[in-house]
Amino acid sequence: MHDIRAIRENPEAFDRDLERRGLSPLSAELIALDDARKAAVSAAQGAQERRNALSKEIGAAKKVKDEDRASELMAEVARLKEEAPGLEAAQGEAEKALDARLAAIPNRPKQDVPFGADEHGNVEYRRFDSSRERLAQGRQHFELGEAIGLMDFEAAAKLSGSRFVVLKGQLARLERALGQFMLDLHTTEHGYTEVIPPILVRDEAMFGTAQLPKFRDDQFAAGDSFWLIPTAEVPLTNLVRENILAEDELPLRFTALTPCFRAEAGAAGRDTRGMLRQHQFNKVELVSITAPEQSAEEHERMLACAEAVLKKLDLTYRVMTLCTGDMGFASQKTYDIEVWVPGQQTYREISSCSVCGEFQARRMNARYRAKEGRGVGFVHTLNGSGVAVGRALIAVMENYQNPDGSVTIPSVLQPYMGGLNRIEGPNH
Repeated sequence: MHDIRAIRENPEAFDRDLERRGLSPLSAELIALDDARKAAVSAAQGAQERRNALSKEIGAAKKVKDEDRASELMAEVARLKEEAPGLEAAQGEAEKALDARLAAIPNRPKQDVPFGADEHGNVEYRRFDSSRERLAQGRQHFELGEAIGLMDFEAAAKLSGSRFVVLKGQLARLERALGQFMLDLHTTEHGYTEVIPPILVRDEAMFGTAQLPKFRDDQFAAGDSFWLIPTAEVPLTNLVRENILAEDELPLRFTALTPCFRAEAGAAGRDTRGMLRQHQFNKVELVSITAPEQSAEEHERMLACAEAVLKKLDLTYRVMTLCTGDMGFASQKTYDIEVWVPGQQTYREISSCSVCGEFQARRMNARYRAKEGRGVGFVHTLNGSGVAVGRALIAVMENYQNPDGSVTIPSVLQPYMGGLNRIEGPNH
């Protein structure tokens, strides 16, 4: 959500930032909507002030027994009272029109975000190479999983349709192990507080993190005014909605392992085989709430926390700085971590870490009271995958596959697997 006062103060800068996002200038339209809002507020307030003044004049007229004057003033009060609902409604509509327009505009990118129209404009930030030899070729995860009889897409399709999977046996345990490993890492080494949040949230929560209203078609509704979360970012970030925090409390750092649900409305025909793009998947989320001056440093810290997962799994990856045309709606700046998957001989996104500034905080009315009497301001919010569990499973399966079709379990996960060091088919 944007601050209309900041737009009025520097409309040229606002339009330049939108242009970097590939949008036409909007400041003139927004200022016109704000002028209409101000006029409606002024009309409603003016009418109320006139009624208050008339009440005093009526009392004065009656005090001197000027009944004609009192009657004339009372008639005007009655007329103003009759007009009041219309003026209030006009004010409400003007405010609603401005808020709706502001809510539909993406966040302004930071100045160091590379300019570009799509993913081809993304810039590599850094990379990490596994100590293990990179496979020149290999089977894809679904080929491995189906061959050992522990990954069943047909059964899932009978239950739920396409873009679902049933994992069984040690492969199901490996996914569970990955999630537990990530939670333990982030809580014991990275200082995040583990949360088990609701996975059903109301409209207000989805609006707060900017899934609504623009991305309604990408979500799964669950009854009247409830939604299945597309990511734990939604409940974790909204933990501070409508709060005023003390600056000494910041930063707050939360993590959660939850199922996530996405309609993938815009992904028809993409990644239809396997687990890369599903309607339901598990993910460990990282969320930070900071004071404004902390957020840039916190963004780098969050990225390092997500990278630590892949380093401990000894997986090759690269970090990409997303360009202005590829970053998310609420983001000021985003890093994507892309892990190497030998089955496709390419890198695939496994984590996305974004700093949102005060964009979400304005939508949630999440504020903090600064030290030394500097008043109340909006917090900054950040979110990142730490990491997507299903995609980590894909990366482990493909990078740790063996010629006989078995999968070696990374050493860091073996304690979570009861000491098991290899997954083989059910007949072994």
